Amino acid sequence: VALVQTPQSFYNPDPIARNLGMEDVLTPEEEVFYRQIQRVRDGAGGVVCAGTSFVVRRTALESVGGFVTEAVSEDFFTGIRLTAKGYRLIYLSEKLSAGLAAENIASHAVQRVRWAQGTLQSFFISANPLTIPGLSFMQRLAYFEGLLHWFSSIARVGFLLMPLAYAFGVTPLAIEDNGILYFFLPYYLVQLATFSWLNYRSRSALLSDVYSLVLAFPLALTVLRVMVRPFGRGFQVTPKGTVSDRYRFNWDLAWPLVVAFGLTAVSLWINLGNSLMMDEWGGAAHLRGMALGWIWSAYNLMMIGIALLILLDAPNPDNREWFDLRRIVKLSVQTPDQATTTYWGYSTMLSERGGEFALTTAPTAELSEAPVTVELMDESIQLTGKVVRMAPGELPLVRISFEQPPLPSERQLVALLFCRPGQWRSRCAPGELRSLWLILAILLRPRVLFDRDVDIRPVQVTQV
Repeated sequence: VALVQTPQSFYNPDPIARNLGMEDVLTPEEEVFYRQIQRVRDGAGGVVCAGTSFVVRRTALESVGGFVTEAVSEDFFTGIRLTAKGYRLIYLSEKLSAGLAAENIASHAVQRVRWAQGTLQSFFISANPLTIPGLSFMQRLAYFEGLLHWFSSIARVGFLLMPLAYAFGVTPLAIEDNGILYFFLPYYLVQLATFSWLNYRSRSALLSDVYSLVLAFPLALTVLRVMVRPFGRGFQVTPKGTVSDRYRFNWDLAWPLVVAFGLTAVSLWINLGNSLMMDEWGGAAHLRGMALGWIWSAYNLMMIGIALLILLDAPNPDNREWFDLRRIVKLSVQTPDQATTTYWGYSTMLSERGGEFALTTAPTAELSEAPVTVELMDESIQLTGKVVRMAPGELPLVRISFEQPPLPSERQLVALLFCRPGQWRSRCAPGELRSLWLILAILLRPRVLFDRDVDIRPVQVTQV
């Protein structure tokens, strides 16, 4: 065994879930890869070394000349060389680490475009899994799937634009209503019924279509560019740790979808009008398929609308993630007369920079800017800070900003937030009916209009 790969848990929601306000509902995009694809690859002996959360033998790495630096996806090709050398790569489906995912859609796009570029560069380097000596047929087939996957973005753009042809009198699919009922509808229902089951409930079919559409144009352009100039661009680091206090629209990514939205809206109007005239014209042969045309256009219009909402980055007021973690606390607040008042309560949110706490008794005085000592009783962690916000209620809420703690306390806090056994559990994606409801809710109640609160939203974690 040369390398053991484990899935990484992303403790912040991916930007698509954040922008839709569905952080607690949608699973991270990487779940499909780690929960389904890597397991299949492991069975074929073609595990992908995915950059993070892997352990590799130094002697094995040295035997293949170290990391492959011919392409920007050095991890992927290093794993291929190890496999071709006769070493075994194992996938361990157990989350043993956590990291930070891309925090906005622009960073998400940079990361995905780099992955596409680096993977497709395999056609032009010595570590090409299709030609490198030492791989079995099944291993080559598994790696080839990873290369072929990126070309699906071109097909996605094609299927997005194909209904436009109906508006110009061209019928790409000549099919009557009974054909839709007998062939297309059963196929679509089977896909909806089995998609989530096959990928271990890491993604629903409807939401997968939304995800694929968001970056379809950038990825399709990247595929074509790499095939012409494979090394035209260098490595681009994924920006992380960003902070924003307002909504921001990604026009660079959105303009192809805006154009497609306008053309699809016109196409829907024309296709629907032509379909309504079919009976009057006796179902002329050149109008066959118009019903499919307007249904297809309506579906694309809905999906493009959601994709445009995704490209509107939601505010991210803090570059450190806060966690929905419950712990008993004792707060010792110093009053202006130098007296110390003790309050008991529990945490509602915790981060490395601060926390929010619900008190069992209402404060007798204003605590804003008051120095406070926070003691997490179960872990015996003591932190100091000051009160930055108070909210009255049956259980008053107090938000505290921590000062830089001593190194032992900081290590204890990091262990509490990130290193608890069983903390990073896999969530299941919503079913197809719920996904449809979420899609309609997103369209009818966009977050930018009905949820402009830029306050911190904690990440849901287990309470063990």
